[in-house]
Amino acid sequence: MLAIRPASEMDIPTITEIYNEAILYTTATFDTEIKTVDERLEWFKMHDKMHPILVATFHDEVIGWASLNRWSDRVAYDCTAEVSLYVHKDYRGKGTGKLLLEMLTIEGEKVGLHTLLARITEGNEKSIYLHERLGFENIGILREVGKKFGKYLDVFMLQKVFNPVKNWD
Repeated sequence: MLAIRPASEMDIPTITEIYNEAILYTTATFDTEIKTVDERLEWFKMHDKMHPILVATFHDEVIGWASLNRWSDRVAYDCTAEVSLYVHKDYRGKGTGKLLLEMLTIEGEKVGLHTLLARITEGNEKSIYLHERLGFENIGILREVGKKFGKYLDVFMLQKVFNPVKNWD
């Protein structure tokens, strides 16, 4: 059975494995060097109540994770977080990412965030579709800002605002 729960330090080896697969074989991240478990443990410790990490489990095995990350160290941005979402290659396209993103969005609103941002690399249309389906709006494209696998890549910026205070239309 698929379940979502807060991540714990015991999940770090599997979180690291899932992330390293994305580093080596996808453009879902612009990291190009694999991470050690110790490095991911330090990353884990940088998260707090406002920036949770969730894991998806299937029969108690971690098959994906999602996190809210500080957008900036400047205090004015404390109400904004960036979404990260990674699913084990064997479980993609089966609803795991959708459930993780739904729960992460709920957590973001619950902890008092105002804005969630997502940077999604060109070629990840399924991720763009998933975010848009859950209320994220495409707000622009950063042209050729990263280079991976020998190719310059665009990054789509998506944003979800909880209870907007201004109408920009």
